[in-house]
Amino acid sequence: MRSHEIDYEIIGNDIQLAEIELDPNETVIAEAGSMLYMEDGIDYEAKMGDGSQPEQGFFGKVASAGLRALSGESVFLTHFTNRGVGKSKVAFAAGFPGSIVGIDLSKIGSRFTCQRDSFLCAALGTKVSTTFNRKLGAGLFGGEGFILQSLEGDGKVCIHAGGKIIKKKLNGETLRVDTGCLVGFTDGIDYDIQRAGNLKAMAFGGEGLFVATLSGHGTVLLQSLPFSRMADKIIASGTVGNASSSSDGVGNIGNILERL
Repeated sequence: MRSHEIDYEIIGNDIQLAEIELDPNETVIAEAGSMLYMEDGIDYEAKMGDGSQPEQGFFGKVASAGLRALSGESVFLTHFTNRGVGKSKVAFAAGFPGSIVGIDLSKIGSRFTCQRDSFLCAALGTKVSTTFNRKLGAGLFGGEGFILQSLEGDGKVCIHAGGKIIKKKLNGETLRVDTGCLVGFTDGIDYDIQRAGNLKAMAFGGEGLFVATLSGHGTVLLQSLPFSRMADKIIASGTVGNASSSSDGVGNIGNILERL
């Protein structure tokens, strides 16, 4: 199935959104809950599957939905279709601050592999599936687990990541990155996990126990601020704040008791 030829615009500098323009009867698929706004004429429906294989039977859709649930994603994808007579727009945004990049799959070999929560939206006809990392080390210590997302087709997709998105082109070189900073990569890139230096560096370096290694010929996308790193900072800050509040509370109670 050929993908619908959607047009898009990335709006904003730091916290971005993707605005998709649909011709009559064109459809864009998106992760459930990512819609920001939509104009007149847009109709939407939650479906079990990406719609790339209309002939796929019920059990095939259930199997695909089961894999999405296993990867931590919603079982359903939302299909937005322009039912009007003119062009209409629908916009999408992710649930945490970051950047969006558009990818034309027809120009990169028709396949892009990404972390499981980076997919935002895509033209109908794009196959959104889960793929298991064949390497045990990458699966256990890669930060993304055994399961990554695979986007296949000849249409346009939008990918979201935390902070800034950095593009690296590899021509036989090897790139080592923090496991949580990887967004995705094109075909031709080999993905693996290595120990982060010696035991002293692993224990006290503050960079984690393992790093991702990417080598080969292709393009790698990285994110400057993974959501997991931001969440850890927020949790740590909240813990310190709660501890401080608790100590202040104990001090105040002591002062009150002294006055009594």
